[in-house]
Amino acid sequence: MIIGNGRVITWDKDNPFYENGGVLVKGTRIEKVGDFRELREMYPDEEVTDVKGRLIMPGMINMHTHIYSAFARGLNLGKPTPDFLKILENMWWHIDKHLTLEDTRYSAYGTMAESIRLGVTTVVDHHASPYHIRDSLFTIGEAAKELGVRASLCYETSDRDGMEAAEEGIRENIEFIKACRKDESGMLKGMFGMHASFTLSDGTLDKARSEMEGLDAGYHIHVAEGIDDEILCVRDHGKRVVERLEEFGILSDRSLAIHCVHADDRELEILKETNCNVVHNPESNMGNAVGTSPVVKMMRMGIKVGLGTDAYTNDMFESLKVAKILQSHALKDPQVGFMEAFRMQFENNRDIAGRVFGTELGILRENACADIITLDYDPLTPMNGNNLAGHAIFGMSGYQVRDTMINGRFVMKDRILTTIDFEKTMAKSREVSKRLWERL
Repeated sequence: MIIGNGRVITWDKDNPFYENGGVLVKGTRIEKVGDFRELREMYPDEEVTDVKGRLIMPGMINMHTHIYSAFARGLNLGKPTPDFLKILENMWWHIDKHLTLEDTRYSAYGTMAESIRLGVTTVVDHHASPYHIRDSLFTIGEAAKELGVRASLCYETSDRDGMEAAEEGIRENIEFIKACRKDESGMLKGMFGMHASFTLSDGTLDKARSEMEGLDAGYHIHVAEGIDDEILCVRDHGKRVVERLEEFGILSDRSLAIHCVHADDRELEILKETNCNVVHNPESNMGNAVGTSPVVKMMRMGIKVGLGTDAYTNDMFESLKVAKILQSHALKDPQVGFMEAFRMQFENNRDIAGRVFGTELGILRENACADIITLDYDPLTPMNGNNLAGHAIFGMSGYQVRDTMINGRFVMKDRILTTIDFEKTMAKSREVSKRLWERL
């Protein structure tokens, strides 16, 4: 089909913008991008989806989130959270211990359905449910397939719940990675998930490395998010977090180092030398009061930094805007943050996700995956190929998204999800989450 009759943003430097453009989709791929009238003349027999002047652009990519935290929305545990460790102990580690597979399934439905509605077509998740580990990734994967979302999944291996749970986490990661290698759709990928250095013993890291031999997958781990991660690593291992992870072969161009708020200059050099990807989550860092990730410094060093939400939101446009503001504020320099935020979302997320999935995402050009969204964005100022970043950061919102196509299929049309009954699913989620709250 041809999706057209609207402004087209491709994020392709060679052809960034069409005032009245269109995208020819064949199967799961983009066949051609160009002027709408010319495409119709060249392909007169193709079905046409007329967007009536709306904006057409690639789907958004969320490089780090936590589906398991979805049912925390509106929850008041009434426990003190004066610092980051207490936030983990009294909130997230309390919630994840009570999650069942049913909770996990409906957390996935809710998160992914909302992501679709906000124009997110690719989700990279980091899961935890220590008393229901087995099949947890497969459960999320089933929900992703049902909704039609492109997803990378991993389990948060940790020693904090005992060796049996750590070993089960390793098994779940490995089994899911292997299963995804047999998935011909390419829509699901597995990574090896780990919580953080301070909850991982040398033995668990060594076993994870051993189990990963011969598997073409990277690691997904929180790195120096809170200062305690560094303090405990130096106390217990005589080295800093990134140094320790490098010794165990965790860092590579296929791995995701999440946050890196407290990484020092030597650690940043190691991240650069290993080509390891970093993922920034601005709202999470602000909300947890852990500090500000040195995004500007990392990017100037040549470290590839992507953008996620850490589940604080599912709207990547929101995370994009906060990413700009946070860097300007933290560095007390209004001239920084703008291009860094733009590059994280629209260049680096595309490159990092492309490595994870082994295909081209986040761009509208020939042979890229047909992950496309339309927005009811009618700019009050001129929009052209030279000012798209400003419109994206300061004008666009996930709540403007009207249609979402993933892998050549509309999973939302005119704000209506096509793959599930949204109202029925949300009603069931409220029932399931209520039971979880009662257990807490």
